[in-house]
Amino acid sequence: MTVRPLPDSQFDGWLAAESALYEAERRANGDAPDVAARKSVESNETNFPDGRPLPTHRLLEVLAEGVPVGTLWIGPLDESRPAEWWVYSIDIDEVSRGHGYGRAAMSLAEVVARDNGATTIGLNVFGDNARAQNLYRSLEYRVTAIQMSKEL
Repeated sequence: MTVRPLPDSQFDGWLAAESALYEAERRANGDAPDVAARKSVESNETNFPDGRPLPTHRLLEVLAEGVPVGTLWIGPLDESRPAEWWVYSIDIDEVSRGHGYGRAAMSLAEVVARDNGATTIGLNVFGDNARAQNLYRSLEYRVTAIQMSKEL
């Protein structure tokens, strides 16, 4: 497994798909449609000023034996705390799931983050994503916060 920068020719399509996925995940986890849409726009404005990733962020293509199988987006959680990195998104193509590529990509994320000065790496996982939660636990990520809600 390796990673390389996502080709510029794929960036616009990736960002559109990533934004739609983020918005859909927020709706599925309780946000009203307008709130989910606003959160997606705010995320893009913060992380992709001028339509490009922040200079400290890494948008990577995940490759298995030279064949693209997914994407990985990592970078500092906050520009004022450059040693605290975050996995903003990891997406392994549906047909490539179940082969250990997500686990390998997460290990590569740690290497890239460490090579860029990170001392910690964190992530958010939605409550209904049991498969990802199990993966992260097996990689020794620990729960640092839990958000809960209830329909009224």
